[in-house]
Amino acid sequence: MSVLQEKVISILEKKIKLIQSEGKALYLVGPIQLPMSLDGATVTFQWYCWLQCKEVTEDFERIVEKLTSINLAEMQQSSVLVYGDFLNHEEALIRMHSICHTGDIFGSKRCDCGFQLEQSLKMIVNHGTGALFYLANHEGRGIGLFSKAMAYVLQENGYDTVEANLKLGFADDARNYGDAIQVLKSLRTKPVTLITNNPKKLDALKNSGMDVSERVPLWGNVSEYNEKYLQTKIERSGHLEAAGTCPND
Repeated sequence: MSVLQEKVISILEKKIKLIQSEGKALYLVGPIQLPMSLDGATVTFQWYCWLQCKEVTEDFERIVEKLTSINLAEMQQSSVLVYGDFLNHEEALIRMHSICHTGDIFGSKRCDCGFQLEQSLKMIVNHGTGALFYLANHEGRGIGLFSKAMAYVLQENGYDTVEANLKLGFADDARNYGDAIQVLKSLRTKPVTLITNNPKKLDALKNSGMDVSERVPLWGNVSEYNEKYLQTKIERSGHLEAAGTCPND
């Protein structure tokens, strides 16, 4: 190995962590300082990204070398944004946020995902510490972006969100939180407060053995464009309702 390559590996291996889970490996890279614009101010989060791999090794040079032979741009990797002393603080807020290409990026009003993303980050910063997990393989509740587009076509023809997924042959909700929970456990062992109205997220954390001290609801951004979508979550997906409001999750 060249002197230059040795230097590169020595830098990277300090920032790569191996997390073993059920015979597979999660390689977590970070923390990386990520200054972000939030509500008119610049706030610095610590950013991590993880990659799932069948090969379990702490030879990080080997992992780095393999990256050029894998088309990672065609795959999706998830992230976590950490704020404050997440490891040691007694109270920490967390959000498991499923990617929404249309809502998070384009600002679509068909859902409220963009609102949820920004509001969760604000809540975490105001609280003083926490983490937002941005789950890249959760588009359309786990059916992928192309299938989500087809589901939207069905929704424009009278089907609700659940019906559209089912008619395409998918489950109503195919999301899995296993990898995110393993990353969470590697970053924090103390109790967490979960920002959600989705009981499946709450159950996933509790069933993993994670100590969840509280659930915090997230409300707002209801409009004529997403009212049916939100009501479907209450009536057909079991999301937790509060009097006079629609759940945002």
